[in-house]
Amino acid sequence: MAAKRDYGQFCGLAGGLNVVGERWTLLVVRELLIGPARFNDMMDNLAGIGPNLLADRLRTLVTHGVVEQAAVPGDGRGKLYRLTALGEELREPVLGLAKWGMGFLGDAGTGVVRAEWGFLAVQSMIVRDRVPAVDEVYQFDVGEEVFTIEVRAGQVTFSRAAAEAPTLRITCEPDTFIRIGARMLTPFDAIVTGAVKIEGPNEAIHRCTRLLGLVD
Repeated sequence: MAAKRDYGQFCGLAGGLNVVGERWTLLVVRELLIGPARFNDMMDNLAGIGPNLLADRLRTLVTHGVVEQAAVPGDGRGKLYRLTALGEELREPVLGLAKWGMGFLGDAGTGVVRAEWGFLAVQSMIVRDRVPAVDEVYQFDVGEEVFTIEVRAGQVTFSRAAAEAPTLRITCEPDTFIRIGARMLTPFDAIVTGAVKIEGPNEAIHRCTRLLGLVD
């Protein structure tokens, strides 16, 4: 199996692809970037992968120290998978690839959309040189998921939780959120049609949309 994944090239890119370059592997990493998950949960979220293939991909990631198994709190026999510190180093490259890939969604047609993917999508959309100079919190209610962006002292952090007193509250369905990020739908059109609802001051809306690269 190791020979199958070895490009035989003394190159960092080839070395990385030896570990994550096979089909489905980066999507497994995507699921674990959202949070630790059990095997069956990943099966449900990766329709079409098959249990043997998922087990193989996880085995490879564990062997290379990218993923580890951990006990499930309150379940002595349960196991879940989570990224190691080495695996977490994939966050920025994977988010960058996700942002780049949004440009191809129009060609891919429709497909399965999960609200949790919005949590990664919003991270990938951040424009680092547009971080507002004011402290505020943006809450996104995407389908059944809630996550927040907090701007504090020029730094941006993310949380999969509701904010106590968000500056903005944005509500929409997952496919709408992804379509806006992919430039298939403008924020203005989404608001006019009612696909997106925003509560908060106009100045904060402008800062948020600039931060996400949706307006100039």
